[in-house]
Amino acid sequence: MKNLNRVHLNGLKAVEAIGRLGSLPKAAGELGVSVSAVSQQLIRTEAQIGHAIFDRTRGGLVPTSFGKSFLAKLEDGFQQLSRAVALADGTDQTLLLSVAPTFASKWLVPRLGRLRAAHPDLKIRIDPSPGIVDLKSSDIDLAIRLGSGDWQDGAPECLLPQRMFPVCTPAFAERLQGPADIFNQPIICYENPMFSWDDWQAATGLAGPLPFDGPTFTDPWLGLEATISGQGIMLAWDLFVHDALADGRLVAPFPARIPSSIAYWLVSPKNRKPSVQMLNFQRWIRAEIAQEKMT
Repeated sequence: MKNLNRVHLNGLKAVEAIGRLGSLPKAAGELGVSVSAVSQQLIRTEAQIGHAIFDRTRGGLVPTSFGKSFLAKLEDGFQQLSRAVALADGTDQTLLLSVAPTFASKWLVPRLGRLRAAHPDLKIRIDPSPGIVDLKSSDIDLAIRLGSGDWQDGAPECLLPQRMFPVCTPAFAERLQGPADIFNQPIICYENPMFSWDDWQAATGLAGPLPFDGPTFTDPWLGLEATISGQGIMLAWDLFVHDALADGRLVAPFPARIPSSIAYWLVSPKNRKPSVQMLNFQRWIRAEIAQEKMT
């Protein structure tokens, strides 16, 4: 590692922060220094290694071909340094999970007692975030995500496939004699849905445009609350409406539950050796889901 003697660590930290955060001001904010200081660190580091790391464009700093490879190695290196420091102060025993909020509240949290009983030494910190955390550039150990499983930063493992089906209140369901009756009812929508009414219509043999004249929300949880209050009918998925179906606030007015390409996935970082905590959690959650499928 003699080649490290010609490059200042602070300069590498600055370059890594710029690449990860995408701008000089953001890097300066994270490092607690001025934008000018970060800029000087970048210039000095590029001179020390003899390569341009970023192209200066009107749109900002863009990694060069060399810079892309260089930044990827820097990110890996600083993550390893972070874990080494955590090992020294004992914080590496905590498993960091990024979890889809619905999965966290409806499935994982009620079962944490069983996880603790199976692995009493396992400490866990849960980030119930709807955003997708980049596993390559964060300290997150594992992520549980809802989607199609197409994530380039990690290795996905399917946990719970989800089916789609309409839901409404029992009183609202009295208006519906069959699937075609939804053409005359308010349909509750939310933005950026993962499930399509078109797919549901195709699976049930219905044709024609639906009258999307019910309220539209940016958050599906608000759509769920509107559905529970009897304002319309909503296309939902298994885990999202499990509690409302179980306690009778909602019903599925039609028997068909349509398979979809959407599922909850356990995503582990690529090119990172799993820790004991990661392996224990992976074994536990697989066993929990397998047991529930048998009952």
